[in-house]
Amino acid sequence: MAEYIPPKVWTWDAESGGDWAKINRPIAGATFEAELPVGQHPLQLYSMGTPNGQKVTIMLEELLAAGKTGAEYDAHLIRIGEGTQFSSGFVAVNPNSKIPAMIDRDTGSRVFESGAILLYLAKKFDAFLPKDPAHQTEVMNWVFWLQGSAPYLGGGFGHFYAYAPEKFEYPINRFTMEVKRQMDVLDRELAQNRYLGGDEYTIADMLTWPWYGNLVLGNGYNAGEFLDVESYTHLRRWAQEVLDRPAVKRGRIVNRTMGPLNEQLHERHDASDFDTKTQDKIAPSIA
Repeated sequence: MAEYIPPKVWTWDAESGGDWAKINRPIAGATFEAELPVGQHPLQLYSMGTPNGQKVTIMLEELLAAGKTGAEYDAHLIRIGEGTQFSSGFVAVNPNSKIPAMIDRDTGSRVFESGAILLYLAKKFDAFLPKDPAHQTEVMNWVFWLQGSAPYLGGGFGHFYAYAPEKFEYPINRFTMEVKRQMDVLDRELAQNRYLGGDEYTIADMLTWPWYGNLVLGNGYNAGEFLDVESYTHLRRWAQEVLDRPAVKRGRIVNRTMGPLNEQLHERHDASDFDTKTQDKIAPSIA
């Protein structure tokens, strides 16, 4: 294989990029005019059930389970594979054109970036963030760790292992090395603590589980055997414990469009939707 020599000036080849080529582009801004739908609740979420999207819906379901009735929400599906995140309405909420994005109609605030959304909700509802300064600092260490580390898993390992148009040894080895190091970091922490940052379940766990919890339970990129996930015993203990929470079971299927039909709730506008509007109930003939 011939060595790639970068040109003096990079130009955009719209045909390259693998599975996501049709939505990847080197410029920002809207590509078409469209307003976002608005439901009945104060919190309007525009998202998809990717790991980043699951973070927010898990948090919202946990808030509701904790009795925070003001956290009722409408979850509108943004089909990122079709480019609906480039509508003028979505770009007005998140100029970065990435899910998730949220509007709080009570305050008029727009909130984008999953970490920012969870921190906003934790402060708004005074929940899942320790009040003790030292404990809160430790939890925030893991919040920022996750926000900095997950791109290596998704955009690095996941892209080159699962989505790139061709398999190349160097990038797969490079990102596999880093992802396994990250899992070892978490495994060592969770050997000492029940949750990330201590014995209290917090936003750090909700942010981290959709990426590394799914991965270590063998549900990410079909890479469980490749990554030898069973060797991370403490991380797997934590991942299963979080998954067993009823709010996590609900939140992980909101805005989801892949997997078993009973684990796909494309949109969520009422708590009863979990019982009546999963895809196995409204579209059982669709494989």
